[in-house]
Amino acid sequence: MQEIPVYLFTGFMDSGKTTLIQDTLFTQGFAGEGKALILCCEDGETEYNEKQLEAFGTVLVMLEKEEDFTEEKLKAIQEEHQPEQVFLEYNGTWGMDKILETPLPKYWTIVQSLATVDATTFEMYLANMRPMIMEQLFQADVVIFNRCDDSTDKGKFRRNVKAQNRKAQLVYERADGTIDDREEELPFDISGNELSISEADYAIWYMDCLEHPKKYEGKKVSFLALVYNPNTLKKGVMVPGRFAMTCCIEDVTFIGFKTKYDKESEIPHKSWINLTAEVRVEFAKEYKGKGPVLYPVSVEPAEKPEDELVYFS
Repeated sequence: MQEIPVYLFTGFMDSGKTTLIQDTLFTQGFAGEGKALILCCEDGETEYNEKQLEAFGTVLVMLEKEEDFTEEKLKAIQEEHQPEQVFLEYNGTWGMDKILETPLPKYWTIVQSLATVDATTFEMYLANMRPMIMEQLFQADVVIFNRCDDSTDKGKFRRNVKAQNRKAQLVYERADGTIDDREEELPFDISGNELSISEADYAIWYMDCLEHPKKYEGKKVSFLALVYNPNTLKKGVMVPGRFAMTCCIEDVTFIGFKTKYDKESEIPHKSWINLTAEVRVEFAKEYKGKGPVLYPVSVEPAEKPEDELVYFS
């Protein structure tokens, strides 16, 4: 028997999952690629068009109770309907551990995970339910922000997602269904050859430099850094950076750049410095390809800041 592709759709209720699934099936032509099963785990405001489903030979199965999402139940659904492809609309209030830990029927393989986000409520959820909403986006291959308008802060949205899920492709869709292709604005000016990165902007700059290193190649950047320089590091290499909060206080990670410096032995591990360095784009195994490598121009001792953390928003 051949692999049965499973397309996983996550996101809070009324974030657009049902609409996206129907668009994928009927507008993008997936319905013509074999018998489809929609496994819907929540009953949102938007309903499936049953006549359209029937016309395309697509089966809709509702599974609204979390306790029913079991290996045995999924196997029974597979045996009854024998689908060739599965569209799984996951419940936005269930923990992601349920879908990640529950064994799927034989031959079911999650080939793509898509998360939908209502751009008009995203910031409210970030402020009040950040861990829950970020869990929905953590494993997604594609994150679709719908209902965007000219006031949507695309840069802020991208930074929050990429802090947790660097591999995700982000799509911004306006209320009329068209793609919002406006450029994302950075909170600092990169037009000059020298950049002074404030503590408030460090995490934002880090993410942008990591994703678009060519923009910064040859520029000199200055910032306050905590130095990661244990004895286990290769001679002539250190990593200046900052601890960043990506989701909550329990989810803090160190973000820094590979730095080549012939006087690295003079810089104590976990010391604070004011660093000015030139950005060069080079191959580095740490990046699994080309990425930003810093070459110090000046290194000065510095005092530990009052708040040691930096933030992505």
